[in-house]
Amino acid sequence: MADKRKIDRREFTYYMQVTDDATKQLIGYLTDISTGGFKLDSPKEIVPGQDFRMHIDLTPEVADKNSMVFIARSKWCRRDHIDPNTYNVGFEIMNMSPSDMVIFQRMFDKYGSQKSSQSRKSSDDYLWR
Repeated sequence: MADKRKIDRREFTYYMQVTDDATKQLIGYLTDISTGGFKLDSPKEIVPGQDFRMHIDLTPEVADKNSMVFIARSKWCRRDHIDPNTYNVGFEIMNMSPSDMVIFQRMFDKYGSQKSSQSRKSSDDYLWR
């Protein structure tokens, strides 16, 4: 099956927690990132089509502020093939300020590592543009 994404995607090499901005509950941990979306490892199943106001604490290496908040929509959810107590969830960024998009791009550049061509053929798509 051909890869439908047109935006480069990278594995995320930094253990970064993502929480719900309103409830402060853990949504998951970044494991894969592109400039338009990302994949989280989540302790709970997340129904596709839900919008979340997400909060990420930032490091001094990528930003001069402590955190950022943005809206992302769940696109798919699958049980992790290695850890059955974890779910892999794909998200598309729906609304992010231009200054936070610059930070997100910096995160992509700094903490994203290129995937091997074998893992690029995965069906874990979270972007379709």
